[in-house]
Amino acid sequence: MSSPILQLKPLGFPWETIDPFLFCAYHDDAYPEANAQMGPASSLAGRDIGQDFSRKDGWSMYHGSTVPGFPPHPHRGFETVTIVRKGLIDHSDSLGATARFGQGDVQWLTAGRGVVHSEMFPLLNQDSPNPLELFQIWLNLPARSKMSDPHFTMFWSQDIPRLTATDAGGHRTEVAVVAGRLGQEGSAAAAPLEPPPDSWAAQADADVAIWTIRVAPGGHWTLPAATGQGTRRSLYFFKGARVSVAGQPMADHAALELRAADPVELVNGGSEAAEFLLLQGKPIGEPVAQYGPFVMNTQAEIAQTLDDYRRTQFGGWSFADDAPVHGRDPARFANHPGGREERPTSGDDHAAAPAADDDVDVE
Repeated sequence: MSSPILQLKPLGFPWETIDPFLFCAYHDDAYPEANAQMGPASSLAGRDIGQDFSRKDGWSMYHGSTVPGFPPHPHRGFETVTIVRKGLIDHSDSLGATARFGQGDVQWLTAGRGVVHSEMFPLLNQDSPNPLELFQIWLNLPARSKMSDPHFTMFWSQDIPRLTATDAGGHRTEVAVVAGRLGQEGSAAAAPLEPPPDSWAAQADADVAIWTIRVAPGGHWTLPAATGQGTRRSLYFFKGARVSVAGQPMADHAALELRAADPVELVNGGSEAAEFLLLQGKPIGEPVAQYGPFVMNTQAEIAQTLDDYRRTQFGGWSFADDAPVHGRDPARFANHPGGREERPTSGDDHAAAPAADDDVDVE
């Protein structure tokens, strides 16, 4: 029987993806204590401010100058799915919307015909470190949806389905289901929250899945086969050591393309938890023309996008600050265009995602 591993590559930055995905960046920054401006209380000497991806001292400023992060930048023609495992992101956009989210929350932003947004990483703790860990995943839109209305959807941490499985040795595997049903029914299944209506993930046969997987030391878990026809699947091993995938030992962190129709056993032979990100979906199968943050189907559409952006700025920027942050109150919230306010609906709105040692059942 042939191996279900079709391709194996070391992790780079960003991580390589397969249609319908365009891009995946993993940020893991060990920010120090904060200063009064919600930036790092540390010298910025030796950094290329405005373009700092150095990971000097274990962290970067990215395009920020005072607060780390990404000041206003445009998107058209795709979606961003931002999974914040530690820390906070302050979002502001050209539709007038704002949000603060993190600690296990996910923001799913449909850029559609065009939006400008900023993503800043405020550091709130002045007497302790401010770790930040997140994935940003770009999911393509089919041609029929590229000019859809822009909007964002919040998946608050406590609402995201999580499944816990225990192997025969009592070792636990935890799976957070951002998109794509895990299992068919009963206690061994988790149904995802509803994706945005214009998303490729909202198509019944697209078989899009975004899962984070944590296998306890000594544990094993079988990744079930995909259910769709023509699905392609990537698995990223990004934390831990001494794991095997489908019987093949991993010498280092890696990106794997798997045969989606096959179940794949994940074994953690190390002394620390092993963590994986799964991205899968049926390819959109359309031409991709990309110019930086614009993803269309033809070069003519890219030219039109550039012209539209020069003329309209996709709604312009209504904020006084070009890198806005939302104060020192850690409470998470989302203010949508039109004035609708949203907050986490249950429990303490400062609460993080379930910790690694907590019992988590299907929600």
